[in-house]
Amino acid sequence: MNHRKTAEEILQLVGGESNVQSVIHCMTRLRFNLYDNSKADRKSLEQVDGVLGSNISGSQFQLIIGNEVPKVYKEIIANSSLSESKSAEGETKQKKNVISSIFDVISGVFTPILPAIAGAGMIKGIAALLVTFGWLQEASQTYQILTVIGDGAFYFLPILLAISAARKFGSNPYVAAAIGAAILHPTLTAMFAEGGSISFVGLPVTVATYSSTVIPILLAIWIASYVEKWVDRVTHASLKLIVVPTVTLLVVVPVTLITVGPLGAIAGNYLSTGTNFLFQNAGIIAMILLAGTFSLIIITGMHYALVPIMLNNIAVNGYDYMIPAMFLANFGQAGAAFAVAMRSKNKKFKSLSFTTALTATMGVTEPAMYGVNMRLKKPFVAALIGAAAGGLLYALTDVKAYIVAGMAGLPGIPTFVGPEFIFAILGLVLAFVAAAAVTWIMGFEDVMASAEETTTEEKTVNTATEADAEKASEVIASPLSGEVRPLAEVSDPTFAQEIMGKGMAILPSKGEVVSPVDGEVVTLFATKHAIGLKSTNGAEVLIHVGIDTVKLNGEHFTAHIASGDKVQKGQKLVTFDMEAIQAAGYDVITPIIITNTAEYENVTTLAEGTVNSGEAVLDLAVSATTSKEAS
Repeated sequence: MNHRKTAEEILQLVGGESNVQSVIHCMTRLRFNLYDNSKADRKSLEQVDGVLGSNISGSQFQLIIGNEVPKVYKEIIANSSLSESKSAEGETKQKKNVISSIFDVISGVFTPILPAIAGAGMIKGIAALLVTFGWLQEASQTYQILTVIGDGAFYFLPILLAISAARKFGSNPYVAAAIGAAILHPTLTAMFAEGGSISFVGLPVTVATYSSTVIPILLAIWIASYVEKWVDRVTHASLKLIVVPTVTLLVVVPVTLITVGPLGAIAGNYLSTGTNFLFQNAGIIAMILLAGTFSLIIITGMHYALVPIMLNNIAVNGYDYMIPAMFLANFGQAGAAFAVAMRSKNKKFKSLSFTTALTATMGVTEPAMYGVNMRLKKPFVAALIGAAAGGLLYALTDVKAYIVAGMAGLPGIPTFVGPEFIFAILGLVLAFVAAAAVTWIMGFEDVMASAEETTTEEKTVNTATEADAEKASEVIASPLSGEVRPLAEVSDPTFAQEIMGKGMAILPSKGEVVSPVDGEVVTLFATKHAIGLKSTNGAEVLIHVGIDTVKLNGEHFTAHIASGDKVQKGQKLVTFDMEAIQAAGYDVITPIIITNTAEYENVTTLAEGTVNSGEAVLDLAVSATTSKEAS
């Protein structure tokens, strides 16, 4: 990459220097505060050499660069009137967009609990399939236990959401869980079931159903976060352990039962009723439009705002119409990418298109959507048309989703187990085939290999082979103590989608980062929230403490090393005030990324549950051939 050329192209395509209020960078991306985001040419920017993708978070325009971001940033500063001091100041004064903030909260709350919901949904789907094919009777104890396993996560969904929301809002997750448990308590449920009037200290308690609901508990924990912080601030340190949780519970649970809970339940019911009314009274148009535009919704990030409605629909009505539209959108993207793979003459791009088409059928559409279809434009339009065609069939046959069973792809097929199951499958096939056919008919301007790529291909392969020959398999230790989490649970898509490389995440229990390897500190970002290391065996490790913590500008972080320092495994690198960071509204989950993943055959997570710093967590394996060469 020519860093200066890349910097010049980026500055031009974001609307010119006059459109830049400020720019900073973190370990992976450039973060622009632009006067007008609409002046940034995102499509052209994503074609610039070295740019992996783009994202808008709040009102901040972000370009994902990767390991080379410090060099590109340096060239932007060096070749413009922008300054580092002005950039830092601009970041701190940047106002947040309210709607984007709401989407960010919903995404941050639901992402960690999706595995539990997906797993439970799959079990419900498997049980339904076993009954459908006559392999299991509904009256059998096996079926009843399977139902309990599948329904558990949904019935106690408020507790799961309470824990996740507390982490997002920076309050105590266990106090939040206690709030969720209180509103689901059997005694309270029985009082509601009796149908008589209920009061608390003379104030009327409105009867409401809280199991499987979403909005009431989110509102409750949001309020709890403010109550807890206020009580903590006015309470003497010696009394905080008892006073803070006691007052929080005594205030928030009654407030939830008397006002917040009923209002949230009513709002949720209205959302479900409104959705059903739309599909029942404008069914064909509604499903066609939703399926045909769902990929656009995903691009904006607004699909996160629909998750509570989807879950609430299933909880209240037993079915949902939006989840099927998401399936159709994904299969439309898959079909368009598959047609590109069939027609492209560029071997490298053909392989990319085929691979991304396959992953899209499994429910992961971003590679196909951003890497292939949007890049070529016409296939993306074809994908929308294919999804709309499937939407027509779904509208005519009234296809619904009855459970939440993982990603909207082949693994999630049990979602449709019900009377319209066959039509659900036919609709997915139609979306795929229609998108592929329209892509084939419309055609596209193929991606051609440049002369430079063609003449240097053999040299690149040889260089990579020589580099691999120096690599050796390596075990990476945990840089923190805490709970092991998969990257998919990280709310930042750059990490969750493994754009920077494979790895894992840790939800820390202690604010101390130690070196996971013997090696060198390649980069210590100025805000001290992220460290780049290179081990003596060549592994490149990125440790990113928290999500969006770059905005703290180093507050609550203390560095014990500097760039260029030699370090040993277990040596203290950075300490941070975990509670203060959470109180400021930031998630402290910490991704540990192997940024040179491509140089290894496998990157395998070795640990689960709770780990201590220094314990083995990642295994980096090279191929047998490479190992032999290295020896």
